[in-house]
Amino acid sequence: MQGIDPQGYLQQVALQLESLQGRAQIETVLDEVEYLYEVIPPDFQDMADVLIERLRERLAACDE
Repeated sequence: MQGIDPQGYLQQVALQLESLQGRAQIETVLDEVEYLYEVIPPDFQDMADVLIERLRERLAACDE
């Protein structure tokens, strides 16, 4: 994972979570976080779990 700062990226997503607009944008970020989850060390996975859950909630709200 040379060149990637997983903690920094997850923090960036957390800060921008509420400003994400529309299904496409939320799906893109969700896909990125889910991919990152597979390659990050276990100590970062808890933070990713929370973000994935919140992104899925936002995505479900787009369907309503």
